[in-house]
Amino acid sequence: MKNYLVEFIGTFFLVFTIGATAVFGGPGAPIAIGFMLMVMVYAGGHISGGHYNPAVSLAAVVRGALPAKEWIPYAIAQILGGVAAAFLIKGIGGPIPQTGELSILNIIVAECLFTFALCYVVLLTATSKKTEGNSYYGLAIGATVTSGAFAVGSICLGAFNPAVAVSLIAMGSLCCAKYAILTLIVNLIAGALAGVTYKFLNED
Repeated sequence: MKNYLVEFIGTFFLVFTIGATAVFGGPGAPIAIGFMLMVMVYAGGHISGGHYNPAVSLAAVVRGALPAKEWIPYAIAQILGGVAAAFLIKGIGGPIPQTGELSILNIIVAECLFTFALCYVVLLTATSKKTEGNSYYGLAIGATVTSGAFAVGSICLGAFNPAVAVSLIAMGSLCCAKYAILTLIVNLIAGALAGVTYKFLNED
């Protein structure tokens, strides 16, 4: 249960930071989000792996770093943590600003590329025997999300994470609802592709 609690807490703070920067503003939102992910990865990585993302957990399953039977409990803990943060944000700050119309193609391409990049970086820096014991894995993971948010955050939900996609709906962004399921599916496919890519590149 402590693994699931760590995943709940980490995802909670990640989504809370996303929601707070959306509701209360601030030009450094991608930096704040990336830093929060980084510190939570450092905080909980030695306990649960510090995934905070069902797509990352799926990539870990494909790679062999997480037992397949653990994926559903991990995903449930992550989604519950995100939704809890979403309701808190909505309670103290109101719903997040509505998302305008987005291109379906942009969502597919952007979410796939940066979810793949995130999962790929997690696997290579935090699960590979060749990089075992390094001190930079959290920074690399957080920086990937920051880069993705800056690069494509204006043309997609910028979730790179099914738990975030679901949480955006809970925060009250109704325009996000019609894109959230597509985002969730694309995120999971990208995570699985990252796991397959890792297995191709690494002997372990």
